[in-house]
Amino acid sequence: MAEVARATWEMTVSQPNETTFDVVILGGGSGGYAAALRAAQLDLSVALIEKDKLGGTCLHRGCIPTKALLHAGEIADQTRESEAFGVKAELLGVDMAGVNTYKDGVVGRLYKGLQGLVKGSKLITYVEGHGTLVAPNAVEVDGTRYTGRNVILATGSYSRSLPGLELDGERVISSEHALTLDRVPTSAIVLGGGVIGVEFASAWKSFGADVTILEALPRLVAAEDADLSKALERAYRKRGINFKVGKPFEKVERTENGVRATLAGGETVEAELMLVAVGRGPTTANLGYEEQGVTLDRGFVTTDERLRTSVPNVYAVGDIVPGLQLAHRGFQQGIFVAEEIAGLNPPVIDEAGIPRVTYSDPELASVGLTEAKAKERHGDDKVTAYTYNLGGNGRSSILKTQGFIKVVRVDDGPVVGIHMVGARVGELIAEAQLIYNWEAYPAEVAQLIHPHPTQSEALGEAHLALAGKPLHAHA
Repeated sequence: MAEVARATWEMTVSQPNETTFDVVILGGGSGGYAAALRAAQLDLSVALIEKDKLGGTCLHRGCIPTKALLHAGEIADQTRESEAFGVKAELLGVDMAGVNTYKDGVVGRLYKGLQGLVKGSKLITYVEGHGTLVAPNAVEVDGTRYTGRNVILATGSYSRSLPGLELDGERVISSEHALTLDRVPTSAIVLGGGVIGVEFASAWKSFGADVTILEALPRLVAAEDADLSKALERAYRKRGINFKVGKPFEKVERTENGVRATLAGGETVEAELMLVAVGRGPTTANLGYEEQGVTLDRGFVTTDERLRTSVPNVYAVGDIVPGLQLAHRGFQQGIFVAEEIAGLNPPVIDEAGIPRVTYSDPELASVGLTEAKAKERHGDDKVTAYTYNLGGNGRSSILKTQGFIKVVRVDDGPVVGIHMVGARVGELIAEAQLIYNWEAYPAEVAQLIHPHPTQSEALGEAHLALAGKPLHAHA
């Protein structure tokens, strides 16, 4: 039936003229360009509109450059600690100009490759400029209308601040400002203990800065499983990264040498600068969305499970859709919508099945439900959680990392959550998401062979224990 529907749909596709397309996409970030590339594969004509650089926040101001900074910080830490591995080395300092050259080189190579992919498609017309939705089926750029049978909104997000808290780009900065600093700050306040905040705190500490995180919620990375938060907090104490949780921020003032932040109750913290990392807001204002009937909720575009908006043939993907603001989520949503438009009826994306990684030191990685959420959904007496300590893993001992893998399962049922902390555990999340998304039982994973010596063995050992046959741990 799907093939018949596909064939019938193909016969109705019109040939594009200069400004008429099968799909018009507003935004060229992860969600937008993925939708464009997949739509072109499906023989759809595409207009891809982007006001800035192709690749969006993730490539230029988010995922890629921040992870490059974190890796440079890892090299600095490894140099400091090299004698523990029998290697004599001395860290002479951190050259931020050199770090930025390395970071920008990574971004530049990926940007060039992405440009080549889009330019190489005969079905994609790339339009540079600020686009506005001027009709349910049209986006206008510099006076030119681009009309589509379908429209995909993919305009991404921006760094939020708090009411009355102004970013001056010098002493009170956003993550975008932080990525272009030409120096390592001697000290820094990080306002916000979510993913962005703890990652920058980790990088700056590795570079030698004195860092304090301020978080109004009771724990760091509060969206993660409570045990992961506790492990990260222990590790940050050991690294000398200061943090204050459960204390709402009140104000920041300039001082002679930097800034002073005041918390509820009057406690103050001073530093050279303050990074505001309180989350990202949807970029939807003044783009014509509401005027054309697209329903917004606190600035986010509301959609159904198939990413359809309140306007027929208008879809939304990425950070403007409520939920996890992750590049790989937007990427997959872009593919999904392109296939939906092409009549392929792709399966709905399970939000809980999207893997999450925090690239701090140590790394955090998770997929599925936290233990608390699993008990809330299935009942306290129906859920079992097992934690395998990386101390029993050979590869982790070689890397001198500490941490654990926590597996949450429904009794006599499948695995519903996997949560990990330790060096490089982000590389293990791919198998973990297969376990969750395929609703695997511990016994099914236990019979798989994990190569030795790798950290993936720890994932296997945890499932062996849940299957009732622990070899290097107690059940």
